Amino acid sequence: MTRATTVRAVLAVAVLLVSVYITLTMSPRLGLDLQGGTRMVLEAKDSATVEADRETTDRTLEVLRQRVDSLGVAEPVLTRSGEDRIIVELPDVQDPRQAAAVIGRTAQLSFHEVLGAAPPGTDTAPETGEKRLILPDEQGTRLDLGPVRLSGAGVKDATAFFEAQQAAGWTVKLDFHKDAGKDWTKLTGEAACHPAGDERRRVAIVLDEKVISSPQVDPSVGCQAGLPSGGTQITGSFTAKEARDLALLIKGGALPVPVEIVEQRTVGPTLGAAAIDASAQAALIGAAATALFITFVYRLFGALAAVALAAYGVISYAALVGLGVTLTLPGLAGFVLAIGMAVDANVLVFERAREECQDRPTRSLRSALTTGFQKAFSAVADSNITTLLAAGLLFFLGSGPVKGFGVTLAIGVIASMFSALVIARALTEIAAGSRFVSDYRGVNGIARPGSVRTWLTRKDPQLFRKPVQWLVISTVLVAVAVAGIVVRGVDLGVEFTGGRLVEYSTSRPVDVETARSTLADAGFGDAEITTAGDGDISVRTGKLDNDGEYALRTALATEGGETTKVRDELIGPSLGDELRRNALIALGVAVLVQLAYLAVRFRWTFAVGSVIAMVHDVIIVVGAFAWLGRPVDGIFLAALLTVIGYSVNDSVVVFDRVRELWAGNRKTPLATVARRAVLQTVPRTVNTGMGALFILVALAVLGGDSLADFALALLIGIVVGTWSSVFTAVPGALVLEHTTTAPPPVPGKSSRRARAPRRDPLDNGARV
Repeated sequence: MTRATTVRAVLAVAVLLVSVYITLTMSPRLGLDLQGGTRMVLEAKDSATVEADRETTDRTLEVLRQRVDSLGVAEPVLTRSGEDRIIVELPDVQDPRQAAAVIGRTAQLSFHEVLGAAPPGTDTAPETGEKRLILPDEQGTRLDLGPVRLSGAGVKDATAFFEAQQAAGWTVKLDFHKDAGKDWTKLTGEAACHPAGDERRRVAIVLDEKVISSPQVDPSVGCQAGLPSGGTQITGSFTAKEARDLALLIKGGALPVPVEIVEQRTVGPTLGAAAIDASAQAALIGAAATALFITFVYRLFGALAAVALAAYGVISYAALVGLGVTLTLPGLAGFVLAIGMAVDANVLVFERAREECQDRPTRSLRSALTTGFQKAFSAVADSNITTLLAAGLLFFLGSGPVKGFGVTLAIGVIASMFSALVIARALTEIAAGSRFVSDYRGVNGIARPGSVRTWLTRKDPQLFRKPVQWLVISTVLVAVAVAGIVVRGVDLGVEFTGGRLVEYSTSRPVDVETARSTLADAGFGDAEITTAGDGDISVRTGKLDNDGEYALRTALATEGGETTKVRDELIGPSLGDELRRNALIALGVAVLVQLAYLAVRFRWTFAVGSVIAMVHDVIIVVGAFAWLGRPVDGIFLAALLTVIGYSVNDSVVVFDRVRELWAGNRKTPLATVARRAVLQTVPRTVNTGMGALFILVALAVLGGDSLADFALALLIGIVVGTWSSVFTAVPGALVLEHTTTAPPPVPGKSSRRARAPRRDPLDNGARV
């Protein structure tokens, strides 16, 4: 065993031990879509400058944190997002109505002197014509209120309690700060100067421009004497819940600015647990199928790659846990998907080693394997970098769960490279040092060509004699997809359109027509009713607040019996427009970034061919969803950007081989070089695609509705991407090369100026 192999083995063991320790001692941080709860995005509605916005939002965040702490929610999470948004995550909160009522209210508490009863229609001062504050009291009497004498900022504490002795029922006791207590004494002392029964002897307590209490100052209080400065009580025939909510609002303080709920998601705990179980089953079954497949194809070395694949799973999971990454449902799907894609680097290496053994049968197994790792490194690096670019776009341009998918995908890519280039290499190099493994070609798995390579070598199909024909087929496929987009339309999810999507589980089966009729009678005639998994009812509406959702659920319960909310998504129209715009920006940036990277790494014609194939794949996936009537939402966007990474990944592998072969023989026509490159890389493409397909089929079958569309989009994308990397990207590059190459000189004319300069096949269009 060489020194390099020893170093790799020691490094692999060290990383695995640390990963196992983290896995056994730390628990993952689950997102609300996996553990159940409510997630709200609040937007502050104020401010003239960026600095003021940020400061106001920070103050609002602190007030909200006090309110959430008072609610008693276990482990709430509050963070600022951007300049004017706050994300509030409330685990285990299934009915967000109470939380939204407390969190979202401005709670501007103020104390006013009463100037008297306001005649009907009067709202200005007769002396100055200035606008007056006129509000109805608890009985509906319009009160003419003076300026604010004391604000809620002067309240030190607020407590709800039941006053049984004086038959006052539920009241809220207020304790004032020292200076505010003096203002309270002065306010009540001035009111006491008016005779008993006079409206002016009252003090109005106003919350968000609503009089919640306007008691008369007790007759025993003398003029200018006032009530004690320690505190007071608010009475008003409150229920226990109303009194507690009011105490929470006052104790938490007033929000500096009003806030609006622009996004709200609620997931039931049973749905989250089912998603975890389904994803775990999909991961186990898909990974087992992938391991069996690569073991069947590459024998002993395939089995060692399967061991490295298991190590990859432990390392990537430990990285997620150790870094404190919040594991969301899309992130969990990304983790499962990355298992299937992790075999790609191993397949690239093994296929290159097979070529070395085929070209030079007498060379040693260790030498062939080392050369395989060396020659595959360029393709492995380029393909993984393109996937990391897609993951970065998901993180920076996505929102909510999509960000989690981007983080998970990036960690998976890095862990898979370590698994293939360190762990798998150490295992295979140790095995290659064995004489038994080296001598018995049927055991090691790479000393003999695979069946796909053997068939291609025997048939030697002439693929690119007429590259335009392949482009015509791709154009037809794109036309069919565009027809679906135009004819059927794209069903944008509520994330991109705004609105509300709620899924209910009923104790009695309810068909769609019955549910539609019931909700129409209840005033929800514009609601879209569909069935979800396991007979659940999915309701999609436009603008619908939490009280409206409660009324909708109550109406549905008349037919379905006990009705439980399984999932709830509310997206404000402004946020929907923003998410839709960001999705288009993400796709556009993805195309430009991939084009720029490929143009630097390869010839510009190769880069354009890859981007043409990428756009081809995106259009077909979107068109397929349009024809199938499936929703296009944030999860679909994550899948689509992953398809972009996979598509470019495939094209990079092919063009990397084209570059290598062309550099070895510059006189060979590019079409011939491209054909050889494609035939040499087809085994890798097929084997890698099969590894990913096992995982995706398992996700599609076992993942439930939450992951079915995600898996379906990736299934379509991988199949189409495999096709386009060969029959769209390569023909496109060939056509571009043909049209941009100067025509040959006219026979019989020997003018130097008429000769076309020779092209260097490795540069980006430079002439030599």
